[in-house]
Amino acid sequence: MNSVHDMGGLQAFGPVCPEADEPVFHGDWERRALALTLAMGATGQWNIDLSRSARESLPPAQYLTSSYYQIWLAALEQLMLARGLVSAEELRTGQMQQAGAAVARVLHADAVDAMLATGSPADRPATGPARFAVGERVRAQNRHPSGHTRLPRYVRGHCGVVTHVHGAHLFPDRHVSQPLPPFDQRPEWLYTVAFAGDELWGADGDPRSVVSVDAWEPYLEKLA
Repeated sequence: MNSVHDMGGLQAFGPVCPEADEPVFHGDWERRALALTLAMGATGQWNIDLSRSARESLPPAQYLTSSYYQIWLAALEQLMLARGLVSAEELRTGQMQQAGAAVARVLHADAVDAMLATGSPADRPATGPARFAVGERVRAQNRHPSGHTRLPRYVRGHCGVVTHVHGAHLFPDRHVSQPLPPFDQRPEWLYTVAFAGDELWGADGDPRSVVSVDAWEPYLEKLA
């Protein structure tokens, strides 16, 4: 969707100021927020794309004034509320008021390291041949879906060159179509497409700069 989370190419948000020797967590609550997100994600009640979509769906003012893990927690609350895993009163008071709901899977402490090392691979067997090849020029479709998408707004309608073909992967836009399992796992071919700076930004862009974007096949179209 077109919202404030898609900041690529936008101006007036100020400089990016990296923190020297930045710690992994700035407070113990951030460590706990990550643990909660991992534990609840492991239940299988939603997938990674539904998690991303929940974060992107936060009100713009809340998104822009929240820290990284504040955004994660707010999205987790919405995901749990929608599935009856927590009540609004429990979130307000911080006190459990109803019996815990049964879940399909529980992440135990001794399995966390292996889970983090493995991740959630999104590659799947292809159901047909790739439409594009390395070296081919393509155009990113000028599309503005109301739901989740991984196609950055600033490349839409612009032309680039395919530099890599990554095989077939779960298509995020479709992976969020069902709020509960089973989720739509039909894959699409995934490519890396390189866009020249002056193609994206016009005369103000540096033609020597290149922006590479991973783009699924439904995002792309052949050039005539």
